[in-house]
Amino acid sequence: MTQPLPLIDELRQLLYTPVLSDVLDSFGLMHQALRPFVRPIDESAVLFGRVRTGRYAPVTGVTPGRNPYLLEMELIDSLQPGEIPVLACGGPTETIAPWGELLSTAARARGAAGCLTDGLVRDIARIRAMRFAVFHGGIGPLDTKGRAEMVEKDIPIEIAGVRASPGDWVMGDIDGVVIVPADRAEGVFRAALDKISAEDTSRAELAAGARLQDVYARHGVL
Repeated sequence: MTQPLPLIDELRQLLYTPVLSDVLDSFGLMHQALRPFVRPIDESAVLFGRVRTGRYAPVTGVTPGRNPYLLEMELIDSLQPGEIPVLACGGPTETIAPWGELLSTAARARGAAGCLTDGLVRDIARIRAMRFAVFHGGIGPLDTKGRAEMVEKDIPIEIAGVRASPGDWVMGDIDGVVIVPADRAEGVFRAALDKISAEDTSRAELAAGARLQDVYARHGVL
């Protein structure tokens, strides 16, 4: 009988991106790791949750009387606990900066598990002090107003070379960020937990002096 998967908080503590990436490769999903320019504000942070998406595009100026932040406000205000806004800005970019302290505060108040963007972020010191998991494509002081706007939300996007859809899973840590498609997630998570167990056993044997080739022959992980 198949055992139930651990709860989300337990998965967040157990999983890490290299093992998820390896398992995704074994499932034939070879392009699930974001390009390495996307990094955490705080390298101790772990990002894990369900994807909500937004896509940004450049603009030139602001129409008087129009709220340029409306769509991103709607996305943040509708976040559910454990969700993560995943914001595609066509990064790396020098001008599109969709995230900062106030959006972090609003997202955290709704139970969001962090934010992922390939655009710029700002208010870094305050976000670090909040210990809110934000992964970014660069740091800069610019506002999006007059430079870029969210033009679509809750649609499939491409972010740092990877396709992401609402309901997918995202994990980020010090090694990088991976996207796990929703329809493969249960199998991927089960296989990842099995691989972690095999890696733990291999690590103990190697620490005790076993030969690398012998350990690999027994457990098939490296």
